Amino acid sequence: MTQYLLSVYDRPGDRERPLETMQPLFEAVDRFNAKLQAEGHWVFAGGLADQSTATVVEAKGGDVVVTDGPFLETKEYLGGFWIIEAADLDVALGLAKEGAIACTNPVEVRPFMAEDELPVE
Repeated sequence: MTQYLLSVYDRPGDRERPLETMQPLFEAVDRFNAKLQAEGHWVFAGGLADQSTATVVEAKGGDVVVTDGPFLETKEYLGGFWIIEAADLDVALGLAKEGAIACTNPVEVRPFMAEDELPVE
């Protein structure tokens, strides 16, 4: 089985939605998580704090630079993720569709590289 990262992207204003709007989404995501666990796809999942809490640590020319804020300055930002196991991309895409419906946000699907795909010198 291949592992996939399902990245959930937040859009401006998503985090300001009132609780009565968010509560059904939380419940839908809980049901989706339970399905992933029951069907053996679950590896790990998590929601991320607001992008304003990010810190970037970058090595540059022998020095390390620490900068407040996200690495990418975009309107959309990574809000959470699932790591799943799936037999193939079609299964992963089907699960991502269910996740996108549950959380109502865009979900990007990317496979993890297999050890035999890593660059070798």
